[in-house]
Amino acid sequence: MSLLLGCIADDSTGATDLANNLVRGGMRVVQTIGVPAAPLDEDVDAVVVALKSRTCAAKEAVAQSLAALAWLRNAGAKQVYFKYCSTFDSTPRGNIGPVTDALMGALGTDFTIACPAFPENKRLVFKGYLFVGDVLLSESGMRNHPITPMTDANLVRVLQAQTSRKVGLIDYTVVDAGPSAIARRIADLRADRVGIAIVDAISDGDLARLGPALRDMPLVTAGSGVAIALPANFGIEPTPRASHLPPASGGAAIVSGSCSTATRGQVSEFVRTGGAAFPLDPLALAERRDPVRVALDWARERLREGPVLIYTTAVPEAVSEVQSRLGVQEAGDIVERALARVARGLVEMGVRRMVVAGGETSGAALRELGIERLRIGPQIDPGVPWCSAFSPIAQGVLHLALKSGNFGAPDFFAKAFSLLRAEAGGAGSRHG
Repeated sequence: MSLLLGCIADDSTGATDLANNLVRGGMRVVQTIGVPAAPLDEDVDAVVVALKSRTCAAKEAVAQSLAALAWLRNAGAKQVYFKYCSTFDSTPRGNIGPVTDALMGALGTDFTIACPAFPENKRLVFKGYLFVGDVLLSESGMRNHPITPMTDANLVRVLQAQTSRKVGLIDYTVVDAGPSAIARRIADLRADRVGIAIVDAISDGDLARLGPALRDMPLVTAGSGVAIALPANFGIEPTPRASHLPPASGGAAIVSGSCSTATRGQVSEFVRTGGAAFPLDPLALAERRDPVRVALDWARERLREGPVLIYTTAVPEAVSEVQSRLGVQEAGDIVERALARVARGLVEMGVRRMVVAGGETSGAALRELGIERLRIGPQIDPGVPWCSAFSPIAQGVLHLALKSGNFGAPDFFAKAFSLLRAEAGGAGSRHG
């Protein structure tokens, strides 16, 4: 196998977000859960290695990322893509800056770009400032993120705090002028010893203009939006064949650990429209009770009636209360372990179509289910595709949608299962 594009993503949902955009561009993509132990036996154009490196110690994030890079280079990757969240989730210590520095050093390159823009999902960069919808990042719900609160929308400032390399800007006027203007700006920045440049983008057209300027860049760092423009650099055009998955069947369920505004709205909409939902209390989990078993017993009685939802999703005030009593790390670990048990229990009772909301939750569920790779399928909402995977727990194929907390329309859960039914021509419809 010789790869065109090798990708390193700092969490599982971000990986599928990136893979989704590459598939939309016509690439055949496999996502691996962690660094593979051996070469893949599939003929694909891109591999996305999903790590759990967004919020771990910077030293560990760098080690994971370099291991992924070594595997991808050994597989022949012609270009490397480091993918982080479209809200640039990080702290003053990293991990975006340290990982970027390490990858640049390993690849022997003195320049790259940084662009979390994803206009289709209302993530815009203008004059170096990141907007989420109509507000600055620092005024969005990310301001209250329990682990990586984003209180500064100026990406040049945010990234400069994480790297010793000089950080510059390729602003909107340059991007709007097209690939040649972008290339000239890159040459000027390199002459000024700038190592990383934030790039403005407020439309998919901006990303399309940026793409050709990245053709020969050894390393691209970005959210998933920039990926829309890269397949064309390899002579690949969009085709529905790239997103083909096997037919889906079996029970349907949702496991949600995200506390983002978007996911809270999706949970509320699911409940409002009559969906069966069971809330898990993190404090009860910490007190060594067994609400997971209670939740699974509850689900067993309802799976024949349609999709079920088991969730720890809560408003920021409730999250803060739990964290104050248990500690941020302990609270997160307890919830992850519980929801991973939930995912496994649901699969053991026949669920074969599952939506998992939240990056950390998704990673924990994949590990618990023994999943090592995902084949990327059709898009449900921008940034979120259906995937198929072999799970030893299922002793067969599962269909999974790994949803970043901030992504998806209010009716995402209903839309996801509806799309699978349409793709399969109605297979498994008696389960919802």
